[in-house]
Amino acid sequence: MALVFSAPNPKFNYTDASGKKQSVEVVDKYYPKKIVHPFAKVDPQIDPKMRRAATIAEERARAHSLSKCWHFVKEALVAAGVVKSRPQTTLAKQAGQELVKNYGFKKLPVSNPYEAPVGSVLVYDAKREAGHVEIRTETGFVSDFRSKTPSHRPLIGVFAKI
Repeated sequence: MALVFSAPNPKFNYTDASGKKQSVEVVDKYYPKKIVHPFAKVDPQIDPKMRRAATIAEERARAHSLSKCWHFVKEALVAAGVVKSRPQTTLAKQAGQELVKNYGFKKLPVSNPYEAPVGSVLVYDAKREAGHVEIRTETGFVSDFRSKTPSHRPLIGVFAKI
């Protein structure tokens, strides 16, 4: 084994188990991972029941999707008292329209899911599928499962009751 310092990239040379000579770069600096997406903010203008819905959804969520995102979000909204009756649409991508039309929600001027306030409902599109809906939590996103990252689908909108 030998350590060779040749500018600018020092290499560590060694012989592997099969007798073949190998060489790898020496890591001489440490760059800690920065927090790219900090915790979500609480918007005082949004109905506090929305934050309660996020907590309820987190408590009921699974580790992996059951393909029942809109069902779980509906149940959390009802349980928190955000809506008085269970929304009737079946497709997740229709959630925003129904929440605005029948339940007094407003579409927020947010296009980045990470900037959505805690408790807001994020609705995503899908071409020939049901879409996806999730609630923003302090540390991530929740529907029928928990996630640190938002859905990869195209965002239709971010909705909340004010």
